Amino acid sequence: MKTLLAIAAAAAIAGCGVETASTAATAASIKKQELQEGQKTMQRAQQKIDAAAQQMQQRGGSAEQ
Repeated sequence: MKTLLAIAAAAAIAGCGVETASTAATAASIKKQELQEGQKTMQRAQQKIDAAAQQMQQRGGSAEQ
């Protein structure tokens, strides 16, 4: 009987470990997606900044002429 309880307890503990690992993997996946979205947003912002700077240079060049 004690052996059966020990096996049941070990199975329960192992099950918790699997659930914890699954939760951690899901959280890591979500963080990775958030990071990728943040990088895309940063790239779009940089492109807009570059375009605005280029426009200002063109306007400055045409004003000098």
